[in-house]
Amino acid sequence: MKNNIAVIILAAGKSTRMKSETPKVLHNLCGRPMLGYVLDLVSSLKPSQVVAVLGFKQELVRKIIPSGVRISIQEKLIGTADAVKAGLKALKGFNGTVLVLYGDNPLLKKETLNKLLDYHIKNNVDATLLTAQLKKPSGYGRIIRDKYFSICGIVEEKDADEVQKDIKEINTGIMVFKKETLAGNLRYIRSNNRKKEYYLTDLIGILANKNYLVDGVRVEDPREALGINTRAELAKANSLMQARISEKLMQDGVSIIDPASTFINFGTIIGIDTVIYPFTVIERGVKIGKRCSVGPFAHLREGVELKDDVTAGNFIEMVRAKIGAKTFVKHFSYIGDSSVGSCVNIGAGTVTANFDGLRKNNTVIRDKANIGSDTVIVAPVKIGKHAVTGAGSVITKNIPDNTIVIGVPARILRKKGR
Repeated sequence: MKNNIAVIILAAGKSTRMKSETPKVLHNLCGRPMLGYVLDLVSSLKPSQVVAVLGFKQELVRKIIPSGVRISIQEKLIGTADAVKAGLKALKGFNGTVLVLYGDNPLLKKETLNKLLDYHIKNNVDATLLTAQLKKPSGYGRIIRDKYFSICGIVEEKDADEVQKDIKEINTGIMVFKKETLAGNLRYIRSNNRKKEYYLTDLIGILANKNYLVDGVRVEDPREALGINTRAELAKANSLMQARISEKLMQDGVSIIDPASTFINFGTIIGIDTVIYPFTVIERGVKIGKRCSVGPFAHLREGVELKDDVTAGNFIEMVRAKIGAKTFVKHFSYIGDSSVGSCVNIGAGTVTANFDGLRKNNTVIRDKANIGSDTVIVAPVKIGKHAVTGAGSVITKNIPDNTIVIGVPARILRKKGR
């Protein structure tokens, strides 16, 4: 019963091993803070209460916490057990199941957590762990089982003997507890290292010794449970998340010629029958219509919107630009802070000079304009419908409809049709 489940998200840690001044959970994964994926996952479970435990630079992390999620502060970063204790302070009066998650586990899937929760609740377990089986479990805590194959503890690798190091079943850190079991036994955890930290993993041995029912559910794909502590692990997780994003887009009718060389951020919307060519980077929030062609070697940045049947081709960059239907931007162009109409042809080497040293300025290009190769458009400026710019022109003034301009700076050659 999900209405009797509370979730504690641990998101207090520093970026010590990343050697960063940014809180670990705010490091980006496919264009989005990794904590954002965890928050979405928790929301999909529809628990009755959610608590985020913050600590290091909590004022920055708060900015991405949605309304409805309670915030608890871990005053001193002295381990996961202390962080959970801080989270429980926000759950006074709650009696049910408590799921403990980490803000640096962005790859977990809803199906996995539902399986874990369902097993825990249906079997009336006091504590259920999410475990994984690894061929080379270096760096992970090992699951210790007794002669009856029951879980009786977790040993960290640095504390493991040679026999224990050969164990392939590892602890992912994801745990589910009965609220009263968790709250009633945290006080028995002792600091056991020179950092004087209190580890939640020690609670498993305590509960087993007190004859509480402790069990585990194994995740089918161990990559889901990848925790991110280093930049190398962040890069690995980024590749895995990118593969998910690309797979979903292809399932929805988008052709990605080479997913391995294509980088599409979270939150991108792409219409059916659009083709994305290799070595293309599409940042978060870009919207691409149906039947478009993008790349190769294209970079679409934030605020870009392509309507249907747009060609955005080789070696182009766009930012904060809206491109109308059937417009053609094929080669070596930079289009920034621009509103481009439909059926426009933008020649190779076109540049919108949108920055004057103080502010970004806007360019407007109306329907069916024809922009000659190597045109430089010095914003702010408007180019009218059916207007034509000669190759190599520098546009510094507005161009009326149906006008042909040439030169540096561009001057009116004639009205079209004359």
